[in-house]
Amino acid sequence: MNCIIIDDEVTAQAVVSHLCSKIPELTVIEQFGNAVDAFKFLNQQNIDLIFLDIHMPGFSGVDFVQTLKNPPMIVLTTSDTEFAIKAYEYDCIVDYLVKPITQERFEKSIKKITSLRTQDSKVKSQNEGDSIEGEDLYININNRLIKIKLNEILVIEAKGDYIEVKTENKAYLVHTTLKKILDKLPKRIFLQIHRSHIINFTKIIDIEDNSVLIAAKVLPVSRSNRPELMRRLNLL
Repeated sequence: MNCIIIDDEVTAQAVVSHLCSKIPELTVIEQFGNAVDAFKFLNQQNIDLIFLDIHMPGFSGVDFVQTLKNPPMIVLTTSDTEFAIKAYEYDCIVDYLVKPITQERFEKSIKKITSLRTQDSKVKSQNEGDSIEGEDLYININNRLIKIKLNEILVIEAKGDYIEVKTENKAYLVHTTLKKILDKLPKRIFLQIHRSHIINFTKIIDIEDNSVLIAAKVLPVSRSNRPELMRRLNLL
């Protein structure tokens, strides 16, 4: 993690820098004696963590936090224990270190931050995993490979030896089976609701009894497929 230190006391900067040097995953990029210079720096650089003193002349740490539009994680460093509760009114403030800062307390803070970063990363991955934006499917029609964007597919319907892939703007008749195309589709988005239908369930407008509405088409949901449909929808 790249970090900066903001403190008007040179000695305090040195203490935090020394504590950081003992944590392999921390890299101190810069140190500032006032919040204004740090603010200018952040307009040009992205960092992961700020160690910020609260009480600084002219422009306090609180003023600094309030000026940041997209603040990174912030750990306050101060001798003012009374500000602890107020500090957590700000989502970006993840910890509060009271001076003098011990190595043990500092390491505990870094473990907390590392855990928060891991959780944020997992949430982001999950959210990205729920999207099919940019993913494509190629279908063979008369020896031509036609690319279809997955997020545009509404319904896939079995029609004898063929399937019909219906998108928002067009329908494609492909010589294959419903099972074969289902194996090619991401399971997190597409679901077979009937022996003749696969749907993109992010396109569902309404569900009533044993049917779903997608675009202007009402599609049947079989009794055996309904529990899985409802389970998937509950996860959204």
